Amino acid sequence: MAEYVTLTHTFGPLYDEQSRILILGSFPSVKSREANFFYGHPQNRFWKVIAAVTGNPVPATIDEKKALLHGSHIALWDTIRQCDIIGSSDSSIRNVIPNDLSKILDHAPVRQIYCNGAASANLFHKYQEKTLGRTAIKLPSTSPANAAFSVDRLVREWSIIKQALSN
Repeated sequence: MAEYVTLTHTFGPLYDEQSRILILGSFPSVKSREANFFYGHPQNRFWKVIAAVTGNPVPATIDEKKALLHGSHIALWDTIRQCDIIGSSDSSIRNVIPNDLSKILDHAPVRQIYCNGAASANLFHKYQEKTLGRTAIKLPSTSPANAAFSVDRLVREWSIIKQALSN
């Protein structure tokens, strides 16, 4: 039987002074922790969705992923800095210490915060919304566990981010 492990986020946020939106995950998956970068599981549809929404080719390398996000004015991080977790299961997360999102929000003109999935949205609401005085929009998870959503359906739902990027 899998056991809880206390883990601390091992990589920082991705943003720059032109980041107009912030997309938050919950906590890096096992594969993302191994890659030391966001959405490292090959079955996660995040990179396909962001590429489609922004009109870019799907990035393959970490440098290409960073270039896509910076070029599209998208900041990326996670709601959790440390937690107890079993594997990659968001539903197992407990004993949360949230990330300090002011690191991004104090240095980038973020117009809107989006959460990749219900876990991220719930954690943001519980730990960060009141402190920051900002709300977030919940988007459907790009995780392979969210089998109810095809890539096309995710792209349609995630297209809402274009509004905040174009203003």
